[in-house]
Amino acid sequence: MEFILEIDKIVFFWINHNLANPIFDRVMPFITEVDSWVLVYLVGFWFLFFKSGRIGKITALALIITILVSDQFSSTFIKEWVGRLRPCHTLESVRLLVHCGGGKSFPSSHAVNNFAAAFIITHYFRKNYLFFYFVAFIMAFSRVYIGVHYPIDILAGALIGVIVAAMVSYIIDIVTKRLFERNLFDKQQN
Repeated sequence: MEFILEIDKIVFFWINHNLANPIFDRVMPFITEVDSWVLVYLVGFWFLFFKSGRIGKITALALIITILVSDQFSSTFIKEWVGRLRPCHTLESVRLLVHCGGGKSFPSSHAVNNFAAAFIITHYFRKNYLFFYFVAFIMAFSRVYIGVHYPIDILAGALIGVIVAAMVSYIIDIVTKRLFERNLFDKQQN
């Protein structure tokens, strides 16, 4: 385990220091800030709920349930159980581009929630799946770049998010199949 944690630190410093550049220094703090995405989230939910039919409404509901479950599971349970401190609290010479925050580090809730959302959206709307996973990756990567998470935090967060989203979508698919007496994906126009 010590070896893995040492590799984690090496990769952290490589991203946090060696990839540093003026463009990323301005873009990554914007990307990592949830408030930067509020309008995109609102437009996305509006589009899902009002312009995408039944499958859009189900996707919007699945997103809400998934994010509530994944965020609480990672923030309330796993972070407290593991108790890993953020690199900006434990390492010297971290390039910190935002406030460090007082929360724990493992897993990254940004990674959990964004990969969970990417899974849900691409489960119901398979088109453009690379785009949604790329957005989740950039959001997670930004957390290491700005100095508030280790790489293992974002890898574990991505895995946890996908697992939670897969479980939620499986349950929703079963429920909707019973409610509508057919497979949700029959005659889907995506």
